[in-house]
Amino acid sequence: MTIQFIAMHKKVFSTVMYLFLLAALVSLNACSKASNDDDDDATGNWKRSYEFEGVGRTEAVTFTIANKVFVGLGYDGTDRLVDFWEFDQATGTWYKRADFPGVARNSAVAFAANGKGYVGTGYDGIKKLKDFWEYDPVTNTWKQVADFGGSERYGAVAFTIADKGYVGTGYDGNYLKDLWQYDPLTDTWTQKASLAGSKRTDAVAFVHNDKAYVVTGINNGSYLNDFWVYDATANAWTEKRKITSVSDEDYDDYYGNNITRSNAVVFVINDIAYLSTGNMSSVLNTTWAYNIANDTWEAKTGLEGTAREGAVGFAVNSRGFVTTGHNSSSRFDDLWEFFPFTEQSDDDN
Repeated sequence: MTIQFIAMHKKVFSTVMYLFLLAALVSLNACSKASNDDDDDATGNWKRSYEFEGVGRTEAVTFTIANKVFVGLGYDGTDRLVDFWEFDQATGTWYKRADFPGVARNSAVAFAANGKGYVGTGYDGIKKLKDFWEYDPVTNTWKQVADFGGSERYGAVAFTIADKGYVGTGYDGNYLKDLWQYDPLTDTWTQKASLAGSKRTDAVAFVHNDKAYVVTGINNGSYLNDFWVYDATANAWTEKRKITSVSDEDYDDYYGNNITRSNAVVFVINDIAYLSTGNMSSVLNTTWAYNIANDTWEAKTGLEGTAREGAVGFAVNSRGFVTTGHNSSSRFDDLWEFFPFTEQSDDDN
């Protein structure tokens, strides 16, 4: 009787331990899925390109006109800057252009409309700014235009739809979510519908098919996971899926908190937006691809240069690039091109 009891007890104990270990394994696998930010199946290759010919800097601005990319302003760790450069991707050449005539600054915004570039807002080291300037690439000249319609600020986003510029969010002592439209033909600013999500600074914005998308950023120390698209015709915002693992579906199992960040870059190649670099408690090199058609994200190969924040990103001739930025000790002038569907290689840099 005692032997039978002991045998039965051992059998029950073994079954309980098996079930416990199985549950632990399932739980560990689920956690691994939700937090994995180093997907072995990630594709994409970064190749070093024609380095930016100005001094290394962070929090510069960029705009593109007729397949020519303009990069300027920013902070080199000692001074705020006013120089501007034009990049001809076809020849790999950087050309020095007329200096920005306004106050030297970082964390400004820029957009292009009607064949001209527009630059404004930012921080000069003492105060926040709201002045705006127009650049004519034909004459290589600048002129001041109407001040930004909202408050002085830095860390805003800017984009262009139908040859009108838009500036919104940022920080003026308060985190912001307002949106303003600039009409270059009348030199006027008009307030539009505020971002429907959280207030934020250091977000990113991109445009696809005349719709503007705003994502990432920070508000009072919280990295934000809401994602919004703006329809300028309807003057309305619509929420997209969250960029963290919050749904009961499996499409976001690998997101974790790995997409959230501030001070990142974004560029669009064809129908995919690529988000890279930034800060999430430390500087990042991770890169994610956003499929605009199905509203999902996929991990790609991280930037193969030094992790950084405050860089600029741009797409030209259907090719995507990242340059400048900083980490805790350096400001950068390297230029990297991303090939999203090529296998990663260690032999080309």
